[in-house]
Amino acid sequence: MEKLAEQLHTLPLKSVQIKDRFWSRYIKLVRDVVVPYQWEALNDRIEGAEPSHAIKNFKIAAGEEEGSFHGMVFQDSDVAKWLEAVGYLLQTEKDEKLEKIADEVIDVIAKAQHENGYLNTYFTLKEPGKQWTNLCECHELYCAGHLMEAAVAYFDTTGKRKILDVAIKLADHINDVFGKEPDKISGYDGHQEIELALVKLYETTGDEKYLRLSQFFLEERGSKPHFYEREAEKRGGTTHWPNSFMIQNKAYSQAHAHVHEQDRAVGHSVRFAYMCTGMAHLAARTGDERMIESCIRLWRNVVSRQMYITGGIGSQRHGEAFSFDYDLPNDTVYAETCASIGLIFFAQRMLQLEPNSEYADVMERALYNTVLAGMSQDGKSFFYVNPLEVHPEACAANENYTHVKPVRQSWFGCACCPPNVARLLSSLGQYIYTVQGDTIYTNLYIGGKTDVELNGNNITLIQESNYPWSGDIKFTVEADQENDFTLALRLPDWCPHADLLINGEKAELKEVSNGYVHLKRTWTPGDHIQFTLAIPVERMKSHPLVRQNAGKVAIQRGPLVYCLEEADNGPQLHHISVPSNSPLEAVEDEQLLNGVVVITGEGERQKAEDWGTGLYQRGTETGTETVQLKFIPYFAWANRGIGEMKVWVDGRANV
Repeated sequence: MEKLAEQLHTLPLKSVQIKDRFWSRYIKLVRDVVVPYQWEALNDRIEGAEPSHAIKNFKIAAGEEEGSFHGMVFQDSDVAKWLEAVGYLLQTEKDEKLEKIADEVIDVIAKAQHENGYLNTYFTLKEPGKQWTNLCECHELYCAGHLMEAAVAYFDTTGKRKILDVAIKLADHINDVFGKEPDKISGYDGHQEIELALVKLYETTGDEKYLRLSQFFLEERGSKPHFYEREAEKRGGTTHWPNSFMIQNKAYSQAHAHVHEQDRAVGHSVRFAYMCTGMAHLAARTGDERMIESCIRLWRNVVSRQMYITGGIGSQRHGEAFSFDYDLPNDTVYAETCASIGLIFFAQRMLQLEPNSEYADVMERALYNTVLAGMSQDGKSFFYVNPLEVHPEACAANENYTHVKPVRQSWFGCACCPPNVARLLSSLGQYIYTVQGDTIYTNLYIGGKTDVELNGNNITLIQESNYPWSGDIKFTVEADQENDFTLALRLPDWCPHADLLINGEKAELKEVSNGYVHLKRTWTPGDHIQFTLAIPVERMKSHPLVRQNAGKVAIQRGPLVYCLEEADNGPQLHHISVPSNSPLEAVEDEQLLNGVVVITGEGERQKAEDWGTGLYQRGTETGTETVQLKFIPYFAWANRGIGEMKVWVDGRANV
């Protein structure tokens, strides 16, 4: 296949050492708490948490224990995502104990693999002989994809081939089973994942059949006559789930049309994001112009018409899905944590197609808001759903809100989100920079030390900041000799202006392209850049077609969206408004939630006691009172007990 000339690429994780005031704590939390906690959860050792049985399923399939399969049909994927996170963690810091546990898990996985390469504990234990008969509903290729991603991460770190060989054997088996040939299955999975995993496997092995297989799965999707119906007919119309929703509603899994005919985000939001990630990654490796155009078209729709200000996607509970353009309810929203992680994957792959700051802006928005909100500050509980408005009483009593939780859960029967958070944060170094030729693009402002090879020369780039609380960012170039290269610094969409000093002297932002300031020069060892981003408090408004936010504002500062929480502002948050002429101030609060910047200012609260006792009254006006408001970063909500929360606040009142 034809390759893109001078490809954009990420840096190996081992080349990026994160040392950041904000993010180092989270990465340490993943290493010291989240991954060990999830290991206990996968082994059913968390008191009060829903049992996982995931490790036991593998041990039973391997012949090491007796019993039957328990859990979701995709339970295997939780183990794979945990193992992938371990691979990333070991790449940045040695941990012999953790590596030993991972090696033991890999031994069990290898024993559970069939001689022909097939690997799936559900079908091995619960429905033997029915492999590859219900791809629409049963996630076989999804689980296989996660195993491949884990194998690549672990092999890249340790050089140990055992899990990689398991993944290769599985991929080769899938290649033997699927394809357009008469003796093969001309079909695809109901939940996309294998597509992006196969591209990773290609990058590690260099075997182009995995690239071709990824392309087959993507381009076969939505073909006619429809595969789901043909498949269901062959097995006599039986279904895995209580109804045939997944088979009948083709848009749920984006199988309603060929990928090149789709023009908007529809269906299950995680499936959509994973599909687009696979499309973009494949396009970056093949240069397929039609695939690139399809990626751009779908990207434009989701981020300009169907994305929450927090970077959440998927507005409705039914199907964990998109609804329609500009339909973004705040209190019944779904916005699954995994969906925002998938959006970050998609954005990162788009940055390998085109160095455009728009992709990094969205990546940053989802990362700092929805993804971080998906995990508690102690790393031991998680949100599946990420609302922008919460009334705990409604969550408990109104069926329309029961999917919304006012507190994070310790674990889930469908536990896709916790290990997804772990694998993203443990691989965060791969999202900071992309490189093309002699240009280093800075996509995220995260402190640390990065080693880059350009034109045969080794360059070390040191980034320091107190981001996201401050916009002051410093870069220092270290090298053995002078080097000619370009450092491209992202100008975030929220930044009204920036200042630049090179070696203490003011420099003009002359060359700005696609949202990046290009600094092209001969760099001398010790050169330093001071890049200062203005980071004002902003009142954000929605597009006029977003009905749910009419007359409302959201408070944003830098990449962070803010919210009101009952703990600071009392109950009945819907009574609060933010007058348009009321100053808002950013204030450091070192005592709150490990130290954050909060937004304070005067607001107005409706005096409900003026109303009286009647449910409805004619023309009654209630008075208002001036109150002091405190907004906290959205990612930090629900860490101080149960209470109301609200992002979008009435902004129409004036004093």
